[in-house]
Amino acid sequence: MSFAATILTLFPEMFPGPLAVSLAGKALTSGLWSLDIRDIRDSATDRHRTVDDSPAGGGPGMVMRPDVLAAAIDAIGEDGRPRLLMSPRGRPLTQTLVKDLAAGPGAVIVCGRFEGVDERVIERRNLIEVSLGDFVLSGGEPAAIALLDAVIRLLPGVMGRPESASEESFEDGLLEQPQYTRPRTWEGLEIPEILLSGDHGAVARWKREQREALTASRRPDLWARYRDRNH
Repeated sequence: MSFAATILTLFPEMFPGPLAVSLAGKALTSGLWSLDIRDIRDSATDRHRTVDDSPAGGGPGMVMRPDVLAAAIDAIGEDGRPRLLMSPRGRPLTQTLVKDLAAGPGAVIVCGRFEGVDERVIERRNLIEVSLGDFVLSGGEPAAIALLDAVIRLLPGVMGRPESASEESFEDGLLEQPQYTRPRTWEGLEIPEILLSGDHGAVARWKREQREALTASRRPDLWARYRDRNH
């Protein structure tokens, strides 16, 4: 069974977007995953297809209505897939979460807009809020694309060499080491001699040392967790 993604959005024209090219696009064409785009406005009941209203208690902007969004979600039905809401206040999108999603049947992804989504629909429809990071986008669509790109590349048959994923950043709590390729000398800079030595053990040790040093200097939060787990 392929990974099935359903997107609820006010801007269906934004999809598949980047997901139609490169690895994700080839996998979509070959049926390794599927994409179903639903326009939330189709669930509106008035002639203006209204999906938002002013926030209760006052404040700037507009809020997505719970009745319209719930109707859009209910039209999909209960099929066992997690329901995600891309939101800056959600749980961080980590490689662990990405791997969990890739191992499942797919996901229903709600793309918020305006000032957000009525809290009641989040509670009643069991939406899991997911965030790309500590910043705000104009809507959930770019975040949904990023999430799906991360998930799709881990699906069986998508990457030419599955072992490539095991050597990437975050797989074991560390960032990836520096990478080099030909030419051997470029603008006066050399490929580290150890990488050309043919000594696989020495190369493995160098990579580990580089990964640990990079993680400690650039992501002390990751380094602290890694050190706690391994010492």
